[in-house]
Amino acid sequence: MGTLLIILIVLFVALIVILPLVEKYAPKGETRGYGNLTRFIFPLVALLIVVQIIRYYFF
Repeated sequence: MGTLLIILIVLFVALIVILPLVEKYAPKGETRGYGNLTRFIFPLVALLIVVQIIRYYFF
């Protein structure tokens, strides 16, 4: 259980660090609005964590 939590924490922290860097250094010429997609990232990550914990304990 401890290993799972460590992996999830490392992935979550990496997402928090990498996502702003990717947005900052992305090419400016793109006309697509990726800003709309980034607001879905954190809820989806939270949902994934909850689903994985449920799966770990019950299946």
